[in-house]
Amino acid sequence: MYVSMKGMLNRANEGKYAVMAINCFNLETAYAAIQAAQELRSPIIISLLQEHLMEHFGSHLLTKPIMKLANEASVEVAINLDHGQDVAFVKRCLHDGFSSVMMDAAAYPIDQNIEITRHMVEFAQTYNASVEAEIGNIGAASNIMTNDSMYTDPELAIDFVRKTGIDALAISYGSSHGNYPEGYVPEFRFDIVEKIKQETNIPLVLHGGSGCGEKNIRTSIELGINKINMGSDFLKAQVDQIRYQLDKDPNINFFDLIHSTIDAGKEAVKYYINLSKSTGKSL
Repeated sequence: MYVSMKGMLNRANEGKYAVMAINCFNLETAYAAIQAAQELRSPIIISLLQEHLMEHFGSHLLTKPIMKLANEASVEVAINLDHGQDVAFVKRCLHDGFSSVMMDAAAYPIDQNIEITRHMVEFAQTYNASVEAEIGNIGAASNIMTNDSMYTDPELAIDFVRKTGIDALAISYGSSHGNYPEGYVPEFRFDIVEKIKQETNIPLVLHGGSGCGEKNIRTSIELGINKINMGSDFLKAQVDQIRYQLDKDPNINFFDLIHSTIDAGKEAVKYYINLSKSTGKSL
């Protein structure tokens, strides 16, 4: 069933678990994520990155088929625009049928971030859609939390939540987007999560969940993280499967090659669903 993130994240907040948000960019990746969720009876969020949409098919072509997959699913499925930085594009995605959007104005000064985000919250109400926003700078794994200014300031975050009316807040407390160096596990500033959760009790979001380590993720959930974004491990599992298939049979046809990636992606998603404690939590 196709829903917004709001209800599933509010229940996750009450139940002290997290919902996985999987970065997808085509029907095959969305199908793999939804199949994994159905097998484990978990709610799931299909995250479509603004950058991917603008470089690939565009929201108007991709959203409708994924919405059909979501409507036919036996579990709750939300479609969320990830890191929407262009206001007009975010509005277009809502018009195209997204049930949730992330208005990422974190690069602006805090007052502008508040103004832009509050406007998007009001606009999204017309579509009965939920809005996520961000405070801090999560950055890329190539720049692993090298600057203290990248961390979310809890006081700013608390004020931001109160002034914008957002449904979920992405915070920066140690993770980064992309693949970490082999064997590296980031150190998390859990005090940031604790402080923001205590004062707002809003669903909090961990971006860059891939490679963070099981202990970090479990502790994050215990302290109030209710949505975990995961893309790099999901896509890596599929790339690894392609390498395996080509090594085994360099003459494999394209259909069999691409079809084989679905199960590989599905297994990666199932691992994180179990880790997030959302197994069996779908309505």
